[in-house]
Amino acid sequence: MPATAYRIGQIVPSSNTTMETEIPALLRAREAVAPERFTFHSSRMRMKQVTREELAAMDDASERCALELSDAAVDVMGYACLVAIMSRGRGYHRDSQRRLHEVSVANGQPTPVVSSAGALTEGLATLGARRVAIITPYMPALTRMVVNYIEAEGIRVVDSIALEIPDNLEVGRRDPMALVDIVRRLDLREADAVVLSACVQMPSLAAIQTVEDGLGLPVVSAATCTVFQMLRALDLEPRVPGAGRLLSGDYR
Repeated sequence: MPATAYRIGQIVPSSNTTMETEIPALLRAREAVAPERFTFHSSRMRMKQVTREELAAMDDASERCALELSDAAVDVMGYACLVAIMSRGRGYHRDSQRRLHEVSVANGQPTPVVSSAGALTEGLATLGARRVAIITPYMPALTRMVVNYIEAEGIRVVDSIALEIPDNLEVGRRDPMALVDIVRRLDLREADAVVLSACVQMPSLAAIQTVEDGLGLPVVSAATCTVFQMLRALDLEPRVPGAGRLLSGDYR
């Protein structure tokens, strides 16, 4: 009997080069241990510089992207820009997910919608993490905004590092293994978990398990949390080998 195939839709910034590599890599790793299969489909919103103005203009295009992906009858949609959501006000991921779902309903293809912003806070809550440390590629003002958004969801950010990279393409070119050294600069004495990349564009997947094993704390990224919520939305076991505790299969 052929394996069930699922269509994964992603709404991505035009300059994002990471979510269309890390999300498929995670789900291909799952295919090695589970019967389901996945295909990947994207629609893009214009954005080059990570500024509040460009993020707002980009987010305004998200409904068009949701409409295009619903034309392809995808099984789940992921809004793959954490900071675009967080820049529009506390709790905005709920409004965005509802609005984009309504677009799919109106198009006759009702589709669950996951946002990387909501997935990150929900993933941390699933782990029972109440105090976290985070790394972002953003400028300090945007990093403070991310911290405030996470804290408004009831999770205290005990320390953060802002790498201060405004160009989104440059963020996507970073070596994920550089995070193995950068994470040592975080004060983790009060942390329950670490967000190795609070940005869907900053590569981190190759370092997730290495850092988690070294720290003895759960380590997540915006991408691993997004995959966790996508699998839950599809009613599939959220298990991906070598991708950290959240995707270990212990949180069903």
